[in-house]
Amino acid sequence: MNVSHRLEPRAVSQMPMIKVERLPILFTGKDLPQVTLQEQFGQIDIYLFDQILRGNITPAMRVLDAGAGFGRNLIYLMRHGCQVFGVDANAQAVEHLRGLALSFGYPPSEENFRVAGVEQMPFADAVADAVICSAVLHFARNEEHFAAMLRELWRTLRPSGLLFCRLASRIGMEFERMREGIYRVGDAEWFLVDEPMLLDYTRQLGGELVDPLKTTLVQGRRAMTTWVLRKSSAL
Repeated sequence: MNVSHRLEPRAVSQMPMIKVERLPILFTGKDLPQVTLQEQFGQIDIYLFDQILRGNITPAMRVLDAGAGFGRNLIYLMRHGCQVFGVDANAQAVEHLRGLALSFGYPPSEENFRVAGVEQMPFADAVADAVICSAVLHFARNEEHFAAMLRELWRTLRPSGLLFCRLASRIGMEFERMREGIYRVGDAEWFLVDEPMLLDYTRQLGGELVDPLKTTLVQGRRAMTTWVLRKSSAL
């Protein structure tokens, strides 16, 4: 059956007119800042970017990056004047962080960026509103080392603060077990958590999951889990 969806001329003429208000033009091409996305955000972890977009991490916060490397997750926050701290075991990376901070107009400060392991960070208790630990925890030598790093992350986080962790796991994938807690991932040997372990540590810390655990499977290679906790205001 041939059904026409065209409106008759009379029907069109009787349809109510929709008033469209002209919106003000806020920016023109010449007004836009000449900064590329790469310059603005660096090589930020996409799941950390999600936390920023949702307002869980803001430039008004004091942010500690534990295992900061060369600062890929700090570019945006530095650009917007956030008070940032960082540690890394690589002295060259820490020197780069200090130079990066200077390039964004921060005063010279060796105290904010220190050469140290995540398991023993030279910062005061509750120094940060948000603590980032991206692609670090799976380098733990064993579960004792993993727990020591986690305790330091929690110690330096203020009550009500946000802990963002991105780490390799064995959620959704199987790996060859080398010894207790350590599995072969490609040519490397990593400490891999699973879902019950992360949920158990969440309870031990007295934290609250900000999001359900999210795991990305990299085809036949690794599983990367995002673990985001809120510290109780009572702690």
